[in-house]
Amino acid sequence: MNALTAGVTPAGEGLDGIVWNILGQTYKPVAHGESCFAFDTLFPDGTFVPPHIHATQDEFIRVLEGRFDLVLDGQPASAGPGDLIRMPAGIMHGIFNKSGAPVRALFWVSPARDLYRLFTRIHNVADPAEVVRIAAEHEVEFLPPPG
Repeated sequence: MNALTAGVTPAGEGLDGIVWNILGQTYKPVAHGESCFAFDTLFPDGTFVPPHIHATQDEFIRVLEGRFDLVLDGQPASAGPGDLIRMPAGIMHGIFNKSGAPVRALFWVSPARDLYRLFTRIHNVADPAEVVRIAAEHEVEFLPPPG
C-alpha cells in the first residue's frame, strides 16, 4: 500500500472518481494510505450497517447531516450534525438511519488495513449474506442477529 499523499479531494467527489454502492448506501473514498482510509457516505433512510467488529482498526464517524442511531459496545446511542462517533478496535458497533431523512457522514479508519479492498469487492453485491462472507476475509466480523 502507498503512503498517504498530499492534495485536495474536491467536495462531492471520490478519489479517481470512485463511487461504491454498498447495499444501497453510497461511499466515496476521499483519502487512502497505509495509516488511514477516509470515505464520504450517504445513508438513505432505513439503511444500516448491522453490528460488527473491526479487530484491527479504530473507526470514526463525523455526522455532517441527519442523525444516526447506534449500538456501541451493546449500548444505544445517537449522533447528529457535528457529532463525532468513536469506535475503538474490538468494540462492537452498528449504525442505523431511522431518521426519516438521508444521513451524510465522513467515516475514517486507522490504520487502513484492507477496508478499501473490501469495499471494492462488495460494490454492487446485492446479497447481504455474501457481503458478510466477503467481509470476514477482510478483518470485519459481522455478528449474528440477537435472538
